[in-house]
Amino acid sequence: MSYDQKFNDFFKDKVYRFTLDLIKFVDGLPNTSVVRPIKDQLIRSGTSIGANHTEAQSASSKKDFINFYLYSLKSANESKFWLSLLKDSKKADPKKVDVLLAELEEVSKVLGKVIVKLKGKK
Repeated sequence: MSYDQKFNDFFKDKVYRFTLDLIKFVDGLPNTSVVRPIKDQLIRSGTSIGANHTEAQSASSKKDFINFYLYSLKSANESKFWLSLLKDSKKADPKKVDVLLAELEEVSKVLGKVIVKLKGKK
């Protein structure tokens, strides 16, 4: 197994575990009129990270692959927004949010580095 394949498997697992943690977190949030729409948006953006990463593995071209990674990165950034909003509005446990934000930061950095590398930029 090549280094790239090992890394891809590791990253795929990391994103999948993040998604499971996110689902557990969202399930624990209150179901108020204020939190409900944020929960919906967070689940959409948070699960989209892994879904687009998975789709990238079957991309038909380098451009297609990069686009799926870009969608993943955009979804990660959107998820950071929703998590920060929950934290700053005191609708969620700040410690739990910080753990998820730290995971998202790691995922975002990897996605960004892959995108830059594939685009041939330094």
